[in-house]
Amino acid sequence: MAANSNPTVRKRHLGAELRRLRLASGLKSAEAAERLMVSQPKISHLENGRRTISPRDVRDLCAIYGVTDQQLIDSLMRMARESAQPGWWNVYGNIPQGVYIGLETDAATLHAYEPLVIPALLQTPAYAEALIGETVPLLTVEQAATRLKVRMRRQHRIYDPARPLRLWVVLDEPALRRVVGSPAIMSEQLEHLHALASEPHITVQVLPYTAGAHPGLGGQFSILRFADSPEAVVYLERFTSDLYLEKPPDVQHYSMMYHHLQAQALSPDSSRDFITDAARSCIDAVSRP
Repeated sequence: MAANSNPTVRKRHLGAELRRLRLASGLKSAEAAERLMVSQPKISHLENGRRTISPRDVRDLCAIYGVTDQQLIDSLMRMARESAQPGWWNVYGNIPQGVYIGLETDAATLHAYEPLVIPALLQTPAYAEALIGETVPLLTVEQAATRLKVRMRRQHRIYDPARPLRLWVVLDEPALRRVVGSPAIMSEQLEHLHALASEPHITVQVLPYTAGAHPGLGGQFSILRFADSPEAVVYLERFTSDLYLEKPPDVQHYSMMYHHLQAQALSPDSSRDFITDAARSCIDAVSRP
């Protein structure tokens, strides 16, 4: 675990191990917080990998949980030191979605439902630039440029020859019809989407208007799964405060929703044809006088 280059994932592994040790000790999180003289939410954040934990806190928690294996304690403290190291995204400063980017970087599979826009991993630079500029008010030129660089850097994950991300996307038709930037930019984006949808590790399905009501009408969500862990994370992107759901009933609920969306959507082949038709409509709009 310690060799993993992703600090977000290291924090998650460390948190999961601390949770296991707490449960083995028979303590509730509130009791552990009281003995450590911290708030109960801090214990929850540490166990969920949302907060960096110091080696001293690891040592103290191990003492509270009755852990006597010094080799295990040393290993956990080493993980705590390594989890404080910055990820690649930290060089860009305080950017939004830092926790999510860490999870996305390490995920083995990603199932995403997007009702309104093309997912970030599949965006062209021109589409992404227009989307950032038109949806995030009051950004400076420098801030917008930084967000664009980070978004493009995230796409390295789907081109990684050693372990390409298995990406499955269900797109609602409005994501294809909404012209972002200009018809020319949108046409380029749809052609790019069609090309990526032909890659063996990327699947794109379209939910046409004719599908009617469906489980995704509540909004965007993604499900991330990891090669070295049975746990999954549901990610709900929000404008100011994103949500991460990890409880098995929540993951099961969203997984079932996704299965329904896949069943209601067009097949991958029919979806590529649909994307081609949408791109042709944009080309026609560009050619009109």
